Amino acid sequence: MKTLLKKIYSWIDERVHLEDVIHFMGKKYVPVHSHTIWYYFGGVSLFLFIIQVFTGILLLLYYKSGEELAFESIQFIMSKVQFGWLIRSVHSWAANLFILAAFIHMFSVYFGKAYRKPREITWLTGMLMLFLAFAFGFSGYLLPWNELAFFATKVGTDIAGVVPVVGKSIMIFLRGGEDVTGATLTRLFGFHVAIFPGIFTVLLAIHLLLVQRQGMSEPLEHSVEKNNERKTMPFFPNFILRDLLLWLIVLNILAILAVFFPWELGKKADAFAPAPAGIKPEWYFLFMFQTLKYIPAQIWFIDGEVLGILLFGIAGLLWMLVPFWDKKSSRGERNRFVNYFGLFAVIYIIVFTIIGWLV
Repeated sequence: MKTLLKKIYSWIDERVHLEDVIHFMGKKYVPVHSHTIWYYFGGVSLFLFIIQVFTGILLLLYYKSGEELAFESIQFIMSKVQFGWLIRSVHSWAANLFILAAFIHMFSVYFGKAYRKPREITWLTGMLMLFLAFAFGFSGYLLPWNELAFFATKVGTDIAGVVPVVGKSIMIFLRGGEDVTGATLTRLFGFHVAIFPGIFTVLLAIHLLLVQRQGMSEPLEHSVEKNNERKTMPFFPNFILRDLLLWLIVLNILAILAVFFPWELGKKADAFAPAPAGIKPEWYFLFMFQTLKYIPAQIWFIDGEVLGILLFGIAGLLWMLVPFWDKKSSRGERNRFVNYFGLFAVIYIIVFTIIGWLV
């Protein structure tokens, strides 16, 4: 058996040079300090994305797009296909946990100043992937064609429609027309299973390649330590084994959620029915949704909702471009403003998400 495995390994090694990869990983080290725990959330995000791809492919074997077939095909998956309900539940829970893990990863990178030179592109690709994760959530939400998803999509595209100058065009583009119809479902299905995964895969490849090339960033207070004072651990096998252990724990949490709290399907969408009372978006959009509810309808000469969207747009842009305006961190100096800005963002998102959930 050993001889056979050795022959297989040699056959592959001759073609893809596995020895070079093992040699590279053997020379790679991960910094060890009080914030090392945050390094693992990038791997957790990747693991949850892989689960989504795998379960998404399984769902595609039975899912049928179109307003006459989508809801019934999900019903069929959940009631007739063996373990279909579990696959759908895992896919939905993994999507939410993926965004949560990506949020934690992003904030840990932000507060650790891991975006500073020369990691600007790594930060940008990470932020673009986070935005794509939101887009995955929004486009996938309508696919079951149930009542809640229908009206949530209507509200979401209405909000996009109030953006000055280009809002109306964006809304029509997302809906495939003036209203949320089967054309909207077909369009979002195409985005969800083809366009977004394609873009995401390219960004992920660049992101991972840069992380491997540049290594793990260290917080400012640790990066000034002398080489002989720094603690490290080998990337392979020490860090990889810890990563796999955490993946196993996450898989268990995911399984518990999917089994004991299966994702509901609800009622089929009816365009002529009134919108359900207290309709809300997914939790990761709640803080923005709740904020827009508190802004007065008119502030001076500008519509309140438009002002809110513009402010969120500016804040998001500033956040994404932080490596280019935070020059102090790149020089190895402390920047309290960046910390306060990040702390305010974390508290704001948590508080308004909780309020939006409870109200």
